[in-house]
Amino acid sequence: MINVFHIVSNKHWTGAEQYTYDLVDRLRNDENFYVEVVCRKHPNVLKQYRRLEIPISILPLKGVTDIDSPVRFARLLRKGKNIIHVHSFKNAFMAVMARRISENRDTRVVVSVHGVYKPKKNYMYTKLYKSIDCFVFSSEMARDAFLGKAKKTYADRAVVLRDSVCDSHIGTAVPDLRRELGMTANQALIMYHGKLAPEKGIEALLGALTHVDKSKYHLAIIGEGQPKYKAKIKGFIISSGLLHNVTLLGFRDNIMEYLRQADFGVLPSIQPEALGITNLEYMMAGKAHICSNNGAQPEYVTDGMNGLLVPPGDERALTTAINTMLNDTASRSRMGTQAQKDFRDKLDYPTFYNKMTDLYRRLLEIEPVVDIDTDLNF
Repeated sequence: MINVFHIVSNKHWTGAEQYTYDLVDRLRNDENFYVEVVCRKHPNVLKQYRRLEIPISILPLKGVTDIDSPVRFARLLRKGKNIIHVHSFKNAFMAVMARRISENRDTRVVVSVHGVYKPKKNYMYTKLYKSIDCFVFSSEMARDAFLGKAKKTYADRAVVLRDSVCDSHIGTAVPDLRRELGMTANQALIMYHGKLAPEKGIEALLGALTHVDKSKYHLAIIGEGQPKYKAKIKGFIISSGLLHNVTLLGFRDNIMEYLRQADFGVLPSIQPEALGITNLEYMMAGKAHICSNNGAQPEYVTDGMNGLLVPPGDERALTTAINTMLNDTASRSRMGTQAQKDFRDKLDYPTFYNKMTDLYRRLLEIEPVVDIDTDLNF
């Protein structure tokens, strides 16, 4: 049996947390694996993971200066074959320190890179990268952005494994959004779901909607973010005359049941996305969506076929795309159907899960990239 420890430390529920949740949900029912989540004491995150009825270890996870977390975590690594699967480089420091303290040579560190990053060049991070057994990237674009000129250094430890999503809440009842929002029969329900943050392009979306016929739509925004930014968004909604057409719903459980009620989605991220879990959720639900073309989205979204691609931050292009979705319902339906087919054919969760667990097994069959006696020193 392989012991798998997933480490997450965000305050809010983001794509990385959902990625972990879905993977842990499968692992807990696989007799070949023992799985445990290691996280901070944040109620919104803990509430979700506790639903899985799995072991959870709560640690400070404060980064490179946190000595308490690796010492405590190392106690879980003393025996057996272990995979430490972390979802940020900050937590990778803790993982490699704990491995060294545990003195267990059958422990591997895997980092899923949830974003588009360039490697940091300072001594500490260079040392960290050399101590990681495998980098998992969700797209070719994310891999190439990180490796850059260092492909020869890390190529043998870098894999592209496209993320996927699974529907964990089929049949769970949620409120009728059209009724909750007081929509008319002629209005389309547009949806944005995800983190509320400047890099997600929400302001560009709201700006685009000021040029769209208000009788034709209602936008539901599902997600949480920093209070100051939420206040800014609320102020923009009011000042732009969108109060009766845009509703901030906050965090909602069972997101797939809400997505199924939408006519289409809009994910106008300004920052390049390494893949985009939320994009995949619309595809799985059979819903067309509009998204930015500056990340990995073009690797699986073909403009006009299974969605619409727009330049990041381009309000005019967003307005045109939204009007296309509103006015051409036949094309919208066709794109949604094609998106669902593409998801099932190429991006389904069983394929992702099998590749990930195969990776775990392969890593434990080979020697670690560093000896624990020469592992990261501080």
